[in-house]
This record gives sequence, structure tokens and C-alpha cells, in this order.
Amino acid sequence: MNFSSKFEIKSGYIPGAIGRVAELHGRYYHDNWNFGVYFESKVACELSAFMNRFNPENDGIWFAVVNGRILGSIVIDGILASDKGAHLRWFIVSDALKGYGRKLITKAIHFCTTRGYKKIYLWTFKGLDTARHLYKNCGFKLIKQKKGAQWGTEVIEQYFELNRI
Repeated sequence: MNFSSKFEIKSGYIPGAIGRVAELHGRYYHDNWNFGVYFESKVACELSAFMNRFNPENDGIWFAVVNGRILGSIVIDGILASDKGAHLRWFIVSDALKGYGRKLITKAIHFCTTRGYKKIYLWTFKGLDTARHLYKNCGFKLIKQKKGAQWGTEVIEQYFELNRI
């Protein structure tokens, strides 16, 4: 990242954020994993639904913004937190912000700690080594993996948890 760039983490709704986060996911996963329209539209639809029911008491959303442009995101979806824990979703950081993902995940984990969530969980897939390394460094443990196609392409899906007890 250019030193003249202004990096900030913003929370809450930002106009255009749903489209921008869907675009970041769509481009990255198409270019690197050959995911198609099914995946990008799933991100857009589910993120839209999340934003429409967003409750700042239970949910968190943060954006990595440089010079007013969203270059990363992370979400804590607390809707099912009483049973399963808080769901970490839509975590992505543009290649232009390599190394800044830790700042976003730290915000999300801190939010969960302050809200008393006993567990944070996420689904990802085998091959996303940079993200997996970050998850492990933050204390997440791989609990299970299986073949699946929840994102429209068959991959080895992985379920991680971070227990806060």
C-alpha cells in the first residue's frame, strides 16, 4: 500500500458496500478458484439479507477503507449465537492490503469478546492458506472438513472454531 494512502477501518453501513464486498469476493474467487455467478450472487443476496436485519447489539461489520474505497471486509453474524456461537463471514482483503487482514479479524474477535460470545465459527475451504494461517494464529482450530459445494463449486469445505471460554 502506498504511504500516502489513508487506511481506516469503518464499521456499520456504507453506501455501496454490499456491491463492493460481492465484487471483491466475485473477482478473487473467480480468478483463483473458478467460482462463477452462483457464488457472487450468493454473497450479494446473503450479505443484503444480513444488512437488512443488522442489529449492532449482536452483529458487527467492518470495512478496510483506503482513500474512501472499500478494500476489505469482515462480518460477525450473531443471529444464531445462542446455539452455535457467532458466525464470522465475508472476510476478504484486497491484494493491495496484504497484511491488513489481521486488523479486521482482531476487531471481530474483540467485538465477540465484549458481547460475551463463547465461540466464533467460520466455514472456508482447503487451499486458502493465507487465511488459514491467520485463523490459526488467532486461535481458531480446524474441527472438520468434507467435500461440499455450498459455494457452487466442489471444494474441501473446512469448519473452524475459536472457543472463548
